[in-house]
Amino acid sequence: MRIVRPVAAVAAAVLAATLASTSASAAPESSSCTARVPGAEHVAGACLADLTTAGTVASGHTDPADWAGLEAPGTVNPSGVKGIQLDGYFPDSSTTNTNHGWNHDSQFVIRLPDHWNGGLVVAGPPGVREQYANDRLISDHVLARGYAYAATDKGNTGAQIYTDGRRPGDAVAEWHDRVAQLTVAAKRTVSRHYGRMPTATYMAGASAGGYLVRWQLENRPELYTGGIELHGLLFTPDSPNILDTAPAALRAYPRYRAGEPGAFEEMLAAGYPAESAPMWEFHYDNQWDSLQRVMREEIDPGYDGDREAGTPFCPAGVQQGCDTDYVYADRPQRVHRTVERLSLTGRIGKPLLTLQGTLDTLLPITRSGDVYAKMVEDSGRGDLHRYYRITDGTHSDGLHKAFPSLVRPMSPCLKTGFDALAAWTARGGATPPPSRTVPSAPAGSDTVNTCSL
Repeated sequence: MRIVRPVAAVAAAVLAATLASTSASAAPESSSCTARVPGAEHVAGACLADLTTAGTVASGHTDPADWAGLEAPGTVNPSGVKGIQLDGYFPDSSTTNTNHGWNHDSQFVIRLPDHWNGGLVVAGPPGVREQYANDRLISDHVLARGYAYAATDKGNTGAQIYTDGRRPGDAVAEWHDRVAQLTVAAKRTVSRHYGRMPTATYMAGASAGGYLVRWQLENRPELYTGGIELHGLLFTPDSPNILDTAPAALRAYPRYRAGEPGAFEEMLAAGYPAESAPMWEFHYDNQWDSLQRVMREEIDPGYDGDREAGTPFCPAGVQQGCDTDYVYADRPQRVHRTVERLSLTGRIGKPLLTLQGTLDTLLPITRSGDVYAKMVEDSGRGDLHRYYRITDGTHSDGLHKAFPSLVRPMSPCLKTGFDALAAWTARGGATPPPSRTVPSAPAGSDTVNTCSL
């Protein structure tokens, strides 16, 4: 049964109340280990000797399972950032996020370093992970630079987000409102804590979080100074989009593995570069079907047949091949209207940096990043966009361990890109390099920890 929640009303109320009450001359809060978060139902605060993962793993103020598989072995992150951490949640009726034993969605984390540079970074997690998923990828880096940091679980987690909301697409639409809700609440929290509003607010994210960076800069640019995204999901009313990429691979790969003529060419035609072939088996076994199922069940539940009558097209427990024959173009118009409601336009209103690896084997770059870059250009917003195609990069840095000579990690490029975005948007700041395909790293480079754009 889908759960009805007044998400838009909650987000709108927080936005209005926060913006109306914010004052640049607000007095700092006391030096206690907690702070108020506007609109939050529950907040737990703690003064920590180290807000980075070097400290929060030991203190229990993060969850390493949230970023499992996202990082290359040997990644070195900064540490030693003292400050306050706020964990909490906004009013919600769904319960998939079990962090802290709260069994409550719309959880968030806000980190307030003692030595603040005046900025705020807001993030949404990749996939259907929870609020700590970006702690290694984004939080550690920006905290060490002096930024306050806030992250949300997007309002629903886990592989069955379709159970949340009243109609298809509502769970993803909630992501939009939960990010805005946290952004405004975090700005007010920062203002109260430090005595002044942030001078810059950035949105950052990867994959599903990258989609949210794009969406926020298109639809709520007034909340942000700019954004950076890594291989964001692509929602468009027509092909290509998130629903019509993986099925082609699910159809072609078994035939390729069996050595059937023409199957390799079908994989190439679907957008998967020939150089990525060593990773196809892993993605077939672990990622293509799961991504397709999560998104398709949320957007097009009718493909599963009548769940309530117990006659689903995709039987319960089927983990592989259920969507092999799915053809988005042939689905009813109501499905296309749902996708249109969630779709991107390219009409960004603030500076955006996009990065994607040329060997992305989950979201092929020619059907994802390349397409969105053209959308931005066609909308007349190209001057606000930088797009860096990272040669040999793939979707998950965890694959560097299995394919060290094939793929390079994207994490250091995201960190370099964030610094470039901050410089670009600063008064009199440096313009980042023009959009381009960044060549392979020189032999002997530490690609796990360094990246030049």
